[in-house]
Amino acid sequence: MTDQANNQTNQGANNGNARPTHFVSQKIGRGKHVEFETLGAAWERDDGSLYIKLHGTQIIEGGFYVFPVKADQESGQ
Repeated sequence: MTDQANNQTNQGANNGNARPTHFVSQKIGRGKHVEFETLGAAWERDDGSLYIKLHGTQIIEGGFYVFPVKADQESGQ
């Protein structure tokens, strides 16, 4: 990635807001035993797209979900 492209990505990543606007999860299990494993976070950009930052090294099979952060999650309640 070029320096210019890297700067544009970083500038649009959080729009000056350190808190993510979405979280990224993968569904594990089925039925009553379903759980969601957190894979990372996402920030909504000015153009409506999402900048997604995954944590660690995962093998993602079958896709993942991006959920908006709710107001009560932002305040830590």
